[in-house]
Amino acid sequence: MTEGKKSLTGRTWHLPNAETERTGLAIAQRHGLPEIVGRVLAARNVGIDDAPHYLAPTLREMMPDPSSLIDMDVAADRLARAVRDGEKIAVFGDYDVDGGSSVALLQRWLNAMGLRAGVHIPDRIDEGYGPNDAAMSALAKDHSLIICVDCGTLSHGPIAAAIAGGADVIVADHHIAGETLPDCTAIVNPNRHDDDSGLPQLCAAGVVFLLLAATNRALRPDFPGGKEPDLRQWLDLVALATVADVAPLQGLNRAFVRQGLSVMRQRRNVGIAALADVARMDAAPTAFHLGFLLGPRVNAGGRIGEADMGARLLACDEPEEAAGLAAMLDQYNSDRREIEAQVQLAAIEQVEARGIEGGLVWAAGEGWHPGVVGIVASRLKERFNRPAIVIGFADGEGKGSGRSVTGVDLGRTIQAAVREGLLLKGGGHKLAAGLTIDEDKLAEAMAWIDAALCKQGADSIGPRSLTLDGALSPRGATLDLCGLLEQAGPFGAGSPAPRFVFPDVRIERAREVGDGHLSMTISDGGRLDCIAFRAFQSELGPAIMENRDRRLDVVGRLQIDEWQGRKKPKLFLEDARIPLD
Repeated sequence: MTEGKKSLTGRTWHLPNAETERTGLAIAQRHGLPEIVGRVLAARNVGIDDAPHYLAPTLREMMPDPSSLIDMDVAADRLARAVRDGEKIAVFGDYDVDGGSSVALLQRWLNAMGLRAGVHIPDRIDEGYGPNDAAMSALAKDHSLIICVDCGTLSHGPIAAAIAGGADVIVADHHIAGETLPDCTAIVNPNRHDDDSGLPQLCAAGVVFLLLAATNRALRPDFPGGKEPDLRQWLDLVALATVADVAPLQGLNRAFVRQGLSVMRQRRNVGIAALADVARMDAAPTAFHLGFLLGPRVNAGGRIGEADMGARLLACDEPEEAAGLAAMLDQYNSDRREIEAQVQLAAIEQVEARGIEGGLVWAAGEGWHPGVVGIVASRLKERFNRPAIVIGFADGEGKGSGRSVTGVDLGRTIQAAVREGLLLKGGGHKLAAGLTIDEDKLAEAMAWIDAALCKQGADSIGPRSLTLDGALSPRGATLDLCGLLEQAGPFGAGSPAPRFVFPDVRIERAREVGDGHLSMTISDGGRLDCIAFRAFQSELGPAIMENRDRRLDVVGRLQIDEWQGRKKPKLFLEDARIPLD
């Protein structure tokens, strides 16, 4: 099959190179694996001798010394003292999945210590992201220790307000730090400029997990109640946060998710189990379920509902209460999709009218709900393969969110725009950022950010190419093969699911279903069902419908589809092209 030919969406496909083929074969022969699994491992830079550990990662082997993070020992000692002395502890968290999971993780650990934490999660509209003076001052009146999770690294003023009110403050965060840090007891953040732990890929829940591991160590041997809590029982929270926050599934993160999925399958967390039920998950959870079914529902409360609802669900132990919260989040998620669709349509029209020749695509609108701008920015980034920013304005002030592509650091660019006086505030990490802006600064700020991203090469990025792991036939896409491929998972950011081309296949029963999805079957000796999500919101759906009467090469990722107890392979379709004559 020839490389280089453009697909129906204008992309090129790349097959494994000769070195990957050789290494994959060597991995398969050395460890008794099918050649296709060896090739998948080689394409993900797994060495020949490293394959067994990669296929069965253990937290024991991957777990770093928590003390490798700057300020960790100080933070752990202060938290341990608060537990021993029975102090009143408050947790200030973010309203997304990572923030809610981090809050719930701390709550569950403190409950095991016999303590109940005060919790504050800010309202997205009324308070915005991160600590604010009023909330931190209020917490300081009733608590001697405040722990900020998934936020706080840039919150100089609010943290100073809490300290002035008599509370100590610990920050457990992962967002990119500024040149100076707030003056508080400890800031544990692998993305501090002076941190050399080598763990920048962690989400906040991963940082909190390491903080609790360090605090367990600091409390030994005299634990309140006499028993040390086993942190592994809460790895389902860390896994959910890691996947939903699109943290790279490599190294420690991969071990977190692999073992967290095992915990989740036991349905120990009543809240997660209730959410899985309303999401109609009738299969064992995978990273896909965390990212596309559970994560969006946890997020829905913070986006358009009650900010603390996701955290409340994840910390809940009462089945009836959990069922009620999960049902409300499911409804909020449905409402969110409707709002998102309206904003997305208007945003695409703006971008296409403005053009995509620069390094940034952006859109802004009066009254656009701040709870959906991040999702719409992600959709724009996927559609145009450019960093994207979407902003909703109200009363002259805009709340915006941005998403970036690999190799372009949006978080630092947003921070630089704040220093230039173009944004009121902003921050984040390489691939995602948030901002607040005065309406009269909009054009100037977007032009400045565009120019800054062009310096990183964002304007020279062409249509996203697709890297393939090999070729298969519909008959060869079996349940056994899907099971073998799962051994190389979990897959997600930084470790993409295997992608295969099915050359020269016939298209059957192609039709639009749901909210712009494409459903079809491919055949060539055998038959394989396919789904392409949001295909009719891009060029792919219309292009396949136009060419459905001819044979096509199609590309996608195999999954096991389970419905009413029946399992079958299914292809998550990503692209197609007309075969060469």
